[in-house]
Amino acid sequence: QVHLVESGGGSVQAGESLTLSCVVSGRPIGNYGLGWFRRAPGKEREFVAGINWQGDKTEYADSVKDRFTISSENGENTASLQMKDLKPDDTAIYYCAGQPWAGPRGNYYDWGQGTQVTVSS
Repeated sequence: QVHLVESGGGSVQAGESLTLSCVVSGRPIGNYGLGWFRRAPGKEREFVAGINWQGDKTEYADSVKDRFTISSENGENTASLQMKDLKPDDTAIYYCAGQPWAGPRGNYYDWGQGTQVTVSS
């Protein structure tokens, strides 16, 4: 059984940075595409960033492009989301998701429990 566990969330001031991590267990991530999503209070879950299973293509939501960077570290079975210049609108629960052989925006069916990110102005 596959488990995804996020960590690294917290409370920061606008303009600061955070790095989220997603540890995958139960399968190697060498052929596993990964993505990050978020759900803000009162809003639907939205796609944030994704990386394909080969690790050479990424995709980002327009709202985070040039501020967030997704990466995967096969040797550590970990995916990361580096977030810079955080804004109050980035406040949300962030979820890691995965799917074998996925492109940079897959139809993910493995999900983590989420980690809270709160950005104050």
